[in-house]
Amino acid sequence: MFMHNKKLMYTVQVAEPNPGLATLMLEQFGGPQGELAAAMRYFTQALGEEDAGRKDMLLDIATEELSHLEVIGSIVAMLNRGAKGKLAEAALEEADMYMSLNEGGESHTTSILYGGAPALVNSAGVPWTAAYIDSIGDPVCDLRSNIAAESRAKIVYERLINVTDDAGIKDALTFLMTREVAHQKSFEKALYSIEPNFPPGKIPGHPAHADTYYSLSQGEGEARGPWNEGEQWDYVDDREAQAAVDGGDGTASVKLPKAEADAVKDFAARTASDAEANPVTGADLGAGPGAGKTTALDE
Repeated sequence: MFMHNKKLMYTVQVAEPNPGLATLMLEQFGGPQGELAAAMRYFTQALGEEDAGRKDMLLDIATEELSHLEVIGSIVAMLNRGAKGKLAEAALEEADMYMSLNEGGESHTTSILYGGAPALVNSAGVPWTAAYIDSIGDPVCDLRSNIAAESRAKIVYERLINVTDDAGIKDALTFLMTREVAHQKSFEKALYSIEPNFPPGKIPGHPAHADTYYSLSQGEGEARGPWNEGEQWDYVDDREAQAAVDGGDGTASVKLPKAEADAVKDFAARTASDAEANPVTGADLGAGPGAGKTTALDE
């Protein structure tokens, strides 16, 4: 059960309207790294969580993310407030109105379609989607995903802070950004309170392949570091040793019943290409400048 407190979690003070900036702020309202995505990610994880402590944490943070959604949405609404009134009351001449709405990018979209209200879209106008939620129902996987999500959200907030000189907005965004840090710390603690927490799942990896690093991108720019060298790693750069690492012949095969095997052979024979043929094709018949070499028609 949820109960709403009419006081925002953090005070929103916007110096002046700015529809263009409002559009950018939508990235954290209806974007993939935004507050709604975070709230839904953690809320749905909480519903399926079997551990009482993690369930409580996820519900707390999910609910806080909804409060953050309200804060960022209020910023968007305040930034659009002047344009909302002018548009609703036709307070400007046509040309001036058009220039006002388009100042700063896609602000005309939020003004015309949503009347200046916060919309569940990102800064490019793409609608919010549940596809942003990448939970998989395993706590160590989901906690790692949550840590990454909080990290990405912090970076987006940093970028938004850097595009405005409005002190009030910077202050509110700094609060929201800082809470991403706090949530990441909680998720980190929850992850490392599960022992062992790596690798995820129950089935162990094959020991013959768990410590091998394959150098598959070779040439100028190759580098070594703790990710591929040291006592933990068996570094393989020999091309022959990188193929058929199971010791087999590196081919794909399947045992088929005779009837199916015969059908496959018949299909292969019917659709076989004649390697000796050099037919004239539509590309040859319609060739023009820039077509390259083509097959000549028989004289």
